[in-house]
Amino acid sequence: MDAEWMQCSVEEVLDVIGAKWSFIILRDLIEGPKRFGELLQSLKGASPKTLSVRLKELERHGIVTRTVYPEIPPRVEYALTEKGLDLKPIFREMKKWGCKWLK
Repeated sequence: MDAEWMQCSVEEVLDVIGAKWSFIILRDLIEGPKRFGELLQSLKGASPKTLSVRLKELERHGIVTRTVYPEIPPRVEYALTEKGLDLKPIFREMKKWGCKWLK
């Protein structure tokens, strides 16, 4: 029963954060709020449309917030919510695993 629960949970998590580019977006936002252009620059090969779709999906799941500042020109920043910041230990462990086994 426990293994079945774990498999289901991992699959559900991957449905939310496993889409192409989503994990890289989250990795960048763990460092702090970013503007759209900063994120796009980091995602070499991703189109602006793809980035926009991924950000909206992450926002819909409550992982990312979008803040529009009332300036001219408008400034928009994306940041992790508390729910998104809760992923930080997962990224840390993945990085440790990569350093251990992929170098």
